Amino acid sequence: MNRALPDVQLRVPTDEDAFAWHRVFDDPEVMEFHGGASAELSVYEELTARQRRHDAERGFCLWTMTDTEGDVIGFTGAQPWPHAWGPAGEIEIGWRLGRAHWGRGYATAAALATVERVRATGVRSVVAMVDSRNERSVAVTRRLGMEPAETFTVPGDPRTGLCFRLAL
Repeated sequence: MNRALPDVQLRVPTDEDAFAWHRVFDDPEVMEFHGGASAELSVYEELTARQRRHDAERGFCLWTMTDTEGDVIGFTGAQPWPHAWGPAGEIEIGWRLGRAHWGRGYATAAALATVERVRATGVRSVVAMVDSRNERSVAVTRRLGMEPAETFTVPGDPRTGLCFRLAL
């Protein structure tokens, strides 16, 4: 049975969103597959600034995700893969939600909106890099119709990353 996806809004992140992202992601469960520890506020300040540049230059970025009340619940979007290893030179889509919002369909709804927005900019394909243990994110890639493409070992880390691809 398919349930209706929730309404989710996406916006280019503001300076204030750095504080919201820091607050929403300050949870060991949220950060389990993103290094394990909460990031400093300065990381989110730099990240939101970089996303504003991506949006201005490319027409897409990691957007702030809000619910119907306008509360920040996470981010989703696309950006160039930022590492020399893995799918270097490709556009990666991704999502991260605050723990209180898991299991409600927000990630899938936002990822579908991301795919449409990125397609509209002329990008021909996207990848999603997912920690192999992150069953929730693997499930989102399946709902998007992404295909498993490659497996990567994260340099200096025993984690395995799965690369999924989607032709747009």
